Amino acid sequence: MSETFEATLSARVGEMTDACTRCGKCVEACPVTDAGGVTAEPSAVIGGIIDILKTGEGTDDARRWASSCVQSGECIKACDYGVNPRFLLAMARVAMTHTKSGEAERRRKGVEGFRRVSRDASYLMKMQLDDALLERLGQKPSAPRPTPVQKPDFIFYTGCNVLKTPHIALLALDIMDTLGITYEVMGGPTHCCGVQQLRSGDTTTLGRVGETAIDKLSSGSGQVLAWCPSCYVQYTETTLPAVERMRGMRPFEMTPWMRFLGENLDRLKPHLKHPVEMRVALHRHPGVPGAMEAAEKILRAVPGLELVDLGQPAIGLMSNALAAVPDHKRKLYRAELDAAQAARVDALLAVYHADHRELCAHEAEYDFRVMNVLEIVGESMGLYRIDRYKRMKLMQDIDAIAADCEDLSTAHGLDKATAREVIQAMLADQPVPLAR
Repeated sequence: MSETFEATLSARVGEMTDACTRCGKCVEACPVTDAGGVTAEPSAVIGGIIDILKTGEGTDDARRWASSCVQSGECIKACDYGVNPRFLLAMARVAMTHTKSGEAERRRKGVEGFRRVSRDASYLMKMQLDDALLERLGQKPSAPRPTPVQKPDFIFYTGCNVLKTPHIALLALDIMDTLGITYEVMGGPTHCCGVQQLRSGDTTTLGRVGETAIDKLSSGSGQVLAWCPSCYVQYTETTLPAVERMRGMRPFEMTPWMRFLGENLDRLKPHLKHPVEMRVALHRHPGVPGAMEAAEKILRAVPGLELVDLGQPAIGLMSNALAAVPDHKRKLYRAELDAAQAARVDALLAVYHADHRELCAHEAEYDFRVMNVLEIVGESMGLYRIDRYKRMKLMQDIDAIAADCEDLSTAHGLDKATAREVIQAMLADQPVPLAR
């Protein structure tokens, strides 16, 4: 009989804790120990993490380190023994929730988190897109599609939250169309990666949700392109290894979309025909290996574009991961925005959707634009998508936003009271307060 999902997680944790020498290099490499209030010797901190995983006990510094993880991944690079400290910290947080709350409470929090993400993503995309574009993103299935003669090259997996900023995902599809890459779009709440269940500590439901999504994604060619970095980490470090161990085979390979595009730069370059005369800076998060390097390489291939290095630190998986160290995050982001102003850039470019959501309203207080990397690539290729999310965010007024989206909201039958709650949540997604 094969292992259960939870048993495979436990076995992987046991193997890694046994392999760990407690040298502390992972703690030394972490960029947020100071911000997280971690003061003990590195060897003692990782030792405390192992104690949490083995017994549920552990030191205060170990708990602070686990709680302040922003998923930069520097700890993984530092380990000489094949241990993934980022995965161990995620499992330590699960163990910590088990000491604080029972199974029913963990399940309730996971359900609440999923429902909140599902509601907000569903409403925000419908406030911006008509039926045809919703269907293009796999979010409004109509009549059953005919079975293709052959499977597409890839499954393009959106995740959930990029649907709040759908122009980014649509540009990714437009670029693949231009390059002649075939794909099937999957994502949204019906293909949930299970990260909400992981955060709540509900590993039982995580297993069911994760396996269901993996089965859906396995229907393609065995190659999945992932847009969302948190989904990528969730699959490649938690669910896929567990399912591979349970079934004796890896259901598919997953590649970050930006890294994939960078690997196909020679294919992309002939389509970068239009000069983009702009001076830009790249907002960076290193959590997914190679993604930022790929973005920079792609931008340097755009004719007319000048890429400026602001000399700012890059940490975390993406913007929302830095919520674990909110004061440090505000300091970092304000410094970067001020540096972009001082450098007189025309635009600060984000790679990920969460970065765009949190930064775009700052256009109102600085002399540069906040854009996504794909908007620049698209402009050079002659591809354009309207950023309605930024337009709404810049309004900073619930009534004005509701009025602006009224036609689409009515067409999709959105509840007005719920729509206002979603708009309010969108405006509250502003970790660095606007100065004016």
